[in-house]
Amino acid sequence: MNRQVISCFLILAMVACKQEQKETSNPMDKEAVYQEKYRPQFHFTPSEKWMNDPNGLVYNDGWYHLFYQYYPDDIVWGPMHWGHAMSKDLVHWEHKPIALYPDEHGLIFSGSAVVDKNNTTGFGKNGETPLVAIFTYHSMDGEKEGRSDYQTQGIAYSLDNGVTWTKYEGNPVIPNKGIKDFRDPKVFWHEPSSFWVLTLVAGDHAQFYSSKNLKDWSYMSDFGKTQGAHGGVWECPDLFPLPVEETGEEKWVLLISINPGAPNGGSGTQYFVGEFDGTTFTSDQQEPKWLDYGTDNYAGVTYNNVPNQDRIFIGWMSNWDYARNTPTEKWRSAMTVPRNLALHQVEGEYTLANYPIACVGELTSDTLLPSTEVPVATSDTLYVKGLHQSEIRLKTASKQMKLLFKNDKNEVLQVQVANDTLGVDRRLSGQVDFQENFGARIHKAPLFPSKKEQRDFRILMDRSSMELFVDQGLLVFTEQVFPTEPYHTLIIVNEDSQHPILVESIKRMESVW
Repeated sequence: MNRQVISCFLILAMVACKQEQKETSNPMDKEAVYQEKYRPQFHFTPSEKWMNDPNGLVYNDGWYHLFYQYYPDDIVWGPMHWGHAMSKDLVHWEHKPIALYPDEHGLIFSGSAVVDKNNTTGFGKNGETPLVAIFTYHSMDGEKEGRSDYQTQGIAYSLDNGVTWTKYEGNPVIPNKGIKDFRDPKVFWHEPSSFWVLTLVAGDHAQFYSSKNLKDWSYMSDFGKTQGAHGGVWECPDLFPLPVEETGEEKWVLLISINPGAPNGGSGTQYFVGEFDGTTFTSDQQEPKWLDYGTDNYAGVTYNNVPNQDRIFIGWMSNWDYARNTPTEKWRSAMTVPRNLALHQVEGEYTLANYPIACVGELTSDTLLPSTEVPVATSDTLYVKGLHQSEIRLKTASKQMKLLFKNDKNEVLQVQVANDTLGVDRRLSGQVDFQENFGARIHKAPLFPSKKEQRDFRILMDRSSMELFVDQGLLVFTEQVFPTEPYHTLIIVNEDSQHPILVESIKRMESVW
């Protein structure tokens, strides 16, 4: 992100929504909260005020933790704290009190969290297992003074599974030798080396450090000065291994968020596939590959310590081009649905897919529209009450088609497939004039060659967002939309002369609030 904003992640809430995310825990009135215009119903949002990047994603003792960049005093970016939410299933969330507050070292920017199972830090007493947060300190005084060393790395620990936190008295644990953008540490335990590995960004590239105890860190190597996209500052790195689905071989994946410089403008997330030997990450990849071609999936990272070794990702569903201007009043910003990451080989290239976890699918309930077919060279207009909060599944080999989501105000969100390109057009989707870039152009991406006769399309609509997944997440578009009235009509135009379009189902998505 730019200097005003920065880092990585989150909060959500449980069906009962029992707690505010302030120091005092006040009950929330379901009728008053989470029913506002544009409020997502199955995505995580703060009960109020500003949120951006997810931070500290970790599983421990039956709970998934979601920390996030949070400003509790306004709906625009301000002095950063770590907000906090917890979940048993990554879908229903409980708001918790703020986890980390700014202190004499600075604001609390993005970072990660780990379970220190072997008590390498010594923070655990009497057999306790510490949770340890690793984050960036941002000194506003240092920035105002024109220094280049105003970002450093600190740690804090919790002995009650993330409820309360104590900052390490020896902070900062990684000082800054004069790098202007030096932030967003992501840490994991590297078993073959028996040490912790920390990845952070240093302006236009990533750096890797090692430590035996999370307190004393040694620089190892860097990556990316001449590879990938460099249209903006690098942010929110994440390094992890994944098996290739088709071959079983293990590769390492490095996520890097960049702002600006994304393929459709503003903020986005690129990735690299390569090797990591415990010291150095290498990749033959020169050009960027993109996790999501929509403009509203940024600063996403993955969970540490997931029981079945799934690689689960959550991103911030916004874009720094317009994040501070979106037309919400009580709160601002949401997270993407949690997604499983999987590595595939497509046409000889490694491709990272991201697709909703199974628990998201379990939110479907009433069938709003049964299976129907749109024949070749025809169109169909479907009135679907509840379309704005639904899951739509399509299957087709059509190479020329349009999906138009409309309301009574003739506001329309359009998805189009033409000439091996997928486009999303939100120029007339509703409120677009709050910022010049929001509705400026059609967002486009190349369609991957399909291994199957028909492509699968899955669309999640949630009042003010659309998440579109093609072929189990090999191509993804995440887009915010702000229609003045809910969409209730889906027009399907099949311009292909050979292949029909099968609408498998349109189902209601239940609210998690």
